[in-house]
Amino acid sequence: MAARTNPIPSVWARRQPEPDQPALSRAAIVREAIAMLDTEGIDALSMRKLAARLNAGATSLYRHVATKDELMELAVDEVFGEMALPPTGSPDWRAAATGAAEAFRATALRHPWLSSVLGQAGLAYLGPNLLSFSERLGALFTTAGFPEPARAIDTLLAFVIGMSTTEAAWLTTVARSGETEAEFIARLMPAALQATADYTHLSGAYAAAAATPDPVEIRNSKFSYGLEVVLDGLALRLPR
Repeated sequence: MAARTNPIPSVWARRQPEPDQPALSRAAIVREAIAMLDTEGIDALSMRKLAARLNAGATSLYRHVATKDELMELAVDEVFGEMALPPTGSPDWRAAATGAAEAFRATALRHPWLSSVLGQAGLAYLGPNLLSFSERLGALFTTAGFPEPARAIDTLLAFVIGMSTTEAAWLTTVARSGETEAEFIARLMPAALQATADYTHLSGAYAAAAATPDPVEIRNSKFSYGLEVVLDGLALRLPR
């Protein structure tokens, strides 16, 4: 049987074509796609709409990006390039892991679509920016002495992605309301307090949230608490 010319269904497994016009390149297409994803959401993204925004024909786009799945691979890897890479040879693995987790969260909140598509982006893990981020994490956890560094990384990223997905969805809902986060919470809080009046734990939690004027502080605190718990648990896996 003859070998397939492109056995891996990924944009990273084929050669990038030459630009067919000065303004149209893979980089330009990806930049515009990310802008569209950030402002309109993943459901609004289509090759036809993207071509119109670029004042190009769909045929020209397909020379650079064959499918929407390929486009998402490229977009995911591009935003991974915004994350600060974990330092190599860090003597404090917890501080380095915290920095990586916070960088991931910050990027995911700038691009609310990111976390929700990581598991749907095909072989996005072949992208150079994502590979560099993963490689640095691997070196960090290996140097720290973890017997199973890949599982430690999976655990850390599962927490960060889960928290970021929830947080990004919340902020998207707030943005659609046309209100600030504080205004949105203030409008909902009376009904929430009334509905939980007979539930001791929930009413206390809502009352505490109502007493904290800065919603960003609440979200940061939740993330920091959870991250510390995850890192505490991972530390128990280190050889004594």
